[in-house]
Amino acid sequence: MENPGDVPDVFDPRIYADGPPHEAYRSLRDRHPVAWQVEYEVLGWPAGPGFWAVTRHADVVRVLKDSTHYSSCLGATQIRDPDPADLPFIRRMMLNQDPPEHGRLRRLVSRAFTPGRIGRFAGTARERARELLKAAVDAGPEVDLVRAVTDDYALLNLTDLLGVPASDRGLLHAWTERVIAYQDPDEPPVIDDRGRPVNPRSPAMLAEMFDYARELAAYKRKNPANDVMTALAASELRPAELEMFFFLLTVAGNDTVRSAAPGGLLALAVHPDERRRLWSGEAAVDRAVEELLRVHPPVLSFRRTATHDTELAGRRVPAGDKVVVFHASANHDERVFADPDRLDLDRSPNPHVSFGEGPHVCLGAHFARLQLRVLHEEARHTLRDLELAAPPRRLVSNFINGLKTLPVRVRARSAPPT
Repeated sequence: MENPGDVPDVFDPRIYADGPPHEAYRSLRDRHPVAWQVEYEVLGWPAGPGFWAVTRHADVVRVLKDSTHYSSCLGATQIRDPDPADLPFIRRMMLNQDPPEHGRLRRLVSRAFTPGRIGRFAGTARERARELLKAAVDAGPEVDLVRAVTDDYALLNLTDLLGVPASDRGLLHAWTERVIAYQDPDEPPVIDDRGRPVNPRSPAMLAEMFDYARELAAYKRKNPANDVMTALAASELRPAELEMFFFLLTVAGNDTVRSAAPGGLLALAVHPDERRRLWSGEAAVDRAVEELLRVHPPVLSFRRTATHDTELAGRRVPAGDKVVVFHASANHDERVFADPDRLDLDRSPNPHVSFGEGPHVCLGAHFARLQLRVLHEEARHTLRDLELAAPPRRLVSNFINGLKTLPVRVRARSAPPT
């Protein structure tokens, strides 16, 4: 099956180096809300069978909520099909499970994310944001906020929550890069002996991380602390489940804020009127965080697999076909959001899908929101100006909405806003 001539391509990862293709999304929403996409060979990765792109908000929510017809387990949750030999391994991860197995695992791990455990990090996150922003100002007037602030902010907050020793934080950064940047030419893939790229989520590529997770869990059982790994090590999780959840936390837990934080700052840099409203206190920070998440979701797309012949937005979807929801498109659907291309920090209601919907809604969404709120509050107190010094460089990926650089000009605020 080939794309009809008037169906835009939203598969090619290279498109996203210029940002989410909102004109293409709009065209799909208006004319082809469930559209076939050819999955051709690109950036060294082999061709696939193709998939249905789902771009309207209502249809995205329907797919994400309906695990009966749209499975996370059958083919996992990435557009690209895993090696069939790796699929049983990948299905150990909570992200790639369906009810009831998913519910059992989620209930176990959610006990580690108590409000008290997450809330106690607010003070640490605030101090860290303040220090990183001050250092960025001192290094200015031009600075890359990704390198100077947001990468370290996200990683250090996550490792504190997990209970990872400071000396090991570089390992988590390297593992995250390997997994989320696998489509980016700046991070060339590992090639196997047959000349094919190796899936970064394969057992061979994750062996080092899993060894570390086992060692850390054993250490926490002997030396318990008030952190997530101590709670997980003492839980009813099987060893393989604990390893997979450590992988999920390391990658998703880090990259959610690592992508959303610079994305929100970029939106404020290019919308000075809204930035002034936020920094003057006219716009509420909590509501602003939701709008910044809407315009810059950390994840661009997620895949499901049709379990039965079904119909979606008038299109017949055969059993076994890949169905890919596009969060960035749903967040700009004119049927739900008035004037969706406008940054409106007072927008309410704001039913964005940046943290997903349904049974797989992001387990760490509360922790991510806390970090983003604190970062923007401290930016308001620390920075006087924020404007682009050069275009940002984006991650080449149809999965993660990442920024590799955010060069800005900044000046310190002489006194905190009232």
